[in-house]
Amino acid sequence: MDLRNIFQFIPEVTKPSEKKVGFNVKLKWTLIVLVSFFILANIPLFGLSENALGRFEYLAIVLGTSFGSIISLGVGPIVMASIILQLLTGSGILNIDTTTTEGKKFFQGIQKLLVFFFIVFEATVYVLMKGLEATPGFTGLLIAQLILGGLAIFYMDEVTSKWGFGSGVSLFIGAGVSWRIFTSAFQFINQQGKNCLLDFKNTACSGKFLVLIQSIINKYPIEFFSAAATIIATILIFLVVVWAQSLKVEIPLSFGRIRGYSVKWPLSFFYASVIPVILTSALIANLQLFGGMLENAAAPCFIEGGVCSGSAKIASYFGWLGHFVQGRAVSGFAFWLGSTNLLELFIRGGFLPKYLLQGLTHMMFFMFFSTIFAVFWVKTSGMDPKAQAEKIAASGLQVAGFRQDIRILESILNRYIMPLTVMGGLAIGLLASLTNSLGALVSGTAILLVIMIMFQFYQNIAQQHSVDMNPAMKKFMGG
Repeated sequence: MDLRNIFQFIPEVTKPSEKKVGFNVKLKWTLIVLVSFFILANIPLFGLSENALGRFEYLAIVLGTSFGSIISLGVGPIVMASIILQLLTGSGILNIDTTTTEGKKFFQGIQKLLVFFFIVFEATVYVLMKGLEATPGFTGLLIAQLILGGLAIFYMDEVTSKWGFGSGVSLFIGAGVSWRIFTSAFQFINQQGKNCLLDFKNTACSGKFLVLIQSIINKYPIEFFSAAATIIATILIFLVVVWAQSLKVEIPLSFGRIRGYSVKWPLSFFYASVIPVILTSALIANLQLFGGMLENAAAPCFIEGGVCSGSAKIASYFGWLGHFVQGRAVSGFAFWLGSTNLLELFIRGGFLPKYLLQGLTHMMFFMFFSTIFAVFWVKTSGMDPKAQAEKIAASGLQVAGFRQDIRILESILNRYIMPLTVMGGLAIGLLASLTNSLGALVSGTAILLVIMIMFQFYQNIAQQHSVDMNPAMKKFMGG
């Protein structure tokens, strides 16, 4: 059976009839999706007995989710489908020409099927591996709720992509990280559930700004330096990322029919944007997540006199992924891919050489895969030199001093786009891995993601506002 026949039965969000959606319409649908996301994140799963995934806070940030809620899968299935499909197309196993309309439709259809597969697969694994353990008799209902939540996230992502600003994946991750930064800075309910504002001097707070004030009042130097280092690291990371985000190459273009009028076509240093970091972080997150769940499932095999058969025996073969304590890998492959807050260890006197080595392997992994995903993303998302040349030519523009020819445009853009893609992928991988090891209000990767995502949203909103306010600009943008 031809896969194209299956694609016809997959529900999809209708594209807007107009070529350019207005600012108010985009803002409305973005806000609707954002509010819906926060509502779903606060709906607990019915029939949930134990939430073993709750301790994986880092994973929840990267996957744009809240474990234990109906959207516990988050953007995990969408990201995993994108990773698998890009690896298959990039390696030549799948030969899909994404430069044609038919090829793009086929690519998107395959991606949807993969997303649906991972929604069902991850929902089943979460429950059967007891990451989200069901109350006896509620296993099927729990899996069904997770699948519904996964489908809701998928279609909200489609709504945002077609009717809103940016993509739903970026929106969900950005919203989740922003909320966690705020709570990490000003949380006054501690882990014991006590409100520190009611007895500020004697009850420990969780928010780092509040901890900083408490440590000054109570004269706790270690707590003071720890909280201060976290806040300073966050500010420094923010400034470096904002500076790096502003780097770009500008190609001078001119209108073929209008002499004396020129514009500059900007190519960002982080040409593939934040996508490589999202994909690399999600890859590490999923490895750690499944490693922890497989270890729990394989527990009977390592208990003297325990029964080791079926899924437990299969899970035991993946012991090389590592040993996990409170959701963090302390040995094995997952440990060397992860990161540790080196500043915190240094301040508290717990620094060991193995953590420095872990930081180096984490950095190498991030740089390598960020570069790979950057190249794959540019080639499959319409950001390659040929697609950009066609876009420029369709706008009536040409490179100043050259005749109007798509082939000339493509050759000139090729000098910049691929080197920017590789250098940007390496740089963003390096920046993300270093910030993970410095420690901040949330993980360095999360801060990197939220800054770049918010910057993208700002650019999209500003551009859309300019198009709506200026009819000439609207005509130039193809409206």
